[in-house]
Amino acid sequence: MHTVAAGSLAPDHTTVVPDADVFRSLLERSGLCLARLDLQLRVVEANDDFVTQFGHSRESLLGRSFYELLHPGVHGPMRKQFDRLVEGRRQRFVEHLAGIGPRHAVFTGDITGIAVHDAHGDLVQFVVVVNPEKGEQPNAVVVDRNRILTELDARILEGIATGESTVRLASRLFLSRQGVEYHVGTMLKKLKAPNRAALVSRAYSLGVLSVASWPPRVSPDYVK
Repeated sequence: MHTVAAGSLAPDHTTVVPDADVFRSLLERSGLCLARLDLQLRVVEANDDFVTQFGHSRESLLGRSFYELLHPGVHGPMRKQFDRLVEGRRQRFVEHLAGIGPRHAVFTGDITGIAVHDAHGDLVQFVVVVNPEKGEQPNAVVVDRNRILTELDARILEGIATGESTVRLASRLFLSRQGVEYHVGTMLKKLKAPNRAALVSRAYSLGVLSVASWPPRVSPDYVK
């Protein structure tokens, strides 16, 4: 088994935990959103870019569960990825990210998670590197920490994602056509999408619709 020098995050080798001062220097000089997590996925240390990206003070961030910083729709895929690291099936992963930033606005991007081992090969912590999408996100969805869809909204969204027409949805859900359009309009506003195609795309990107199921299913985290 190969090891790497302190602070190196080479993807194809076992990463060994560096000296704390060395790691802190790496955090601040990297130009990336970097943080260390313990085995319970609580934030142990984070650099200024990470703190700013998620909109917390450093004091409130440390000790917080990493999942509290993520949109509920991506909790499931993220747990699976970290489970693979814990089980030793992978040393790193790259996954789509929907995080909750300042003023509870959702931002998207990707995250790299890396398993860190001690000199004996035991897993001791994780390093996460967050790479948010560049540029302004004027249509950012604001998360109020409440479930945002009714059960009926969820069924309509799932139907739209499978290509069902308004007439078919109305018949299956015992609604009028105007009733279906009302619920669609409400979801367009909530997810800040201009049309149905964009609504489905937005829902997938935020994790509202699971990418791992067909027919499409809305995550229970979103349903009131």
